[in-house]
Amino acid sequence: MEPKNIQLTASEMASLWNQYLFDTMSICFFKYALEHIEDEEIRGLYHHALEIAESHIKKLKEFFEGENYPVPHGFTEDDVNPKATRLFQDPFYLNYLYIMTLQGLTGYGLSVGTSIREDLRKYFMECNSEAMDIFDKTIGIMLEKGIYTRPPTLNQPESVDFVKEQSFLTGWFGERRPLTAMEIGDITFNSNKMQLHVALKLAFSQVVQSNKVRKYIQRGLRITDKHLDEFEDVLREEKLNSPMSWQSHVTDSTEPPFSDRLMMYQVQLSTQIAIAFYGTALSVNSRRDLAAKYVALTGELAKYAEDGMKLMIDCGWFEQPPMASDRRNLAKGKKI
Repeated sequence: MEPKNIQLTASEMASLWNQYLFDTMSICFFKYALEHIEDEEIRGLYHHALEIAESHIKKLKEFFEGENYPVPHGFTEDDVNPKATRLFQDPFYLNYLYIMTLQGLTGYGLSVGTSIREDLRKYFMECNSEAMDIFDKTIGIMLEKGIYTRPPTLNQPESVDFVKEQSFLTGWFGERRPLTAMEIGDITFNSNKMQLHVALKLAFSQVVQSNKVRKYIQRGLRITDKHLDEFEDVLREEKLNSPMSWQSHVTDSTEPPFSDRLMMYQVQLSTQIAIAFYGTALSVNSRRDLAAKYVALTGELAKYAEDGMKLMIDCGWFEQPPMASDRRNLAKGKKI
């Protein structure tokens, strides 16, 4: 057994800090959702997800306090109005939980891989197990209710083959080769996430209070629509199906259920995660036209994310993450 006084590494502290913000945001969203969800199966999932998120916050506070590190502010009851008018229909809440657990699985997997201390490893493995359970139940209910678009399927080849032509990499001019299974999977996965982003931004643009934030979110909505069109064009060329839209599950409410700060965090988080998944897709892509597309779309998202961070800083909403000591100023005798 490891001694308990081993100091957390920077990567471990980053994982804890990011999870605290994400879980406090999720708690606000879950509490609002539970005021409106009518379907008993979906309500049961959200009750379970809320209990898990609240248990995480209790454990995270113990980790921070054990390190004599300030507990992050995150999001509180001041950032949610559970009694606000319904903004989403029940099917949307199910898809939201599906995408959020997908992101949680990715984040927890990374946290496990970057955690060295034994108690942190065990904690994040437990979180990963909880997320897998919610994911399994969520996608099961979506399939039962017929509101999950299955990714495209492939016909079985007659034999195993090896690539013999350099034209496998082409895509700029002339006839393009069909998409590989990996390329189809990544385009479908990113399209699924973008469909949620579109619906969220549409909803937030209706209820946000700040005109600056509304303009920023509307700009993001146009970017997301454009990216969806790009993905759908590729799938359409291959005569493959695209994931379903969720915009029709946004109501016409204009009463804000969340603070502008929480909505900006959600938009900023989804943008940063999209950049990460685009990078993953680019790494396994073998067609030059698709590679160029991912590079261009990633650049557009990166600029949008940077502008979002500037807006949050201007509004005093950007909570500073854990940082290394400022050795330059310390060397000058300045206390930071």
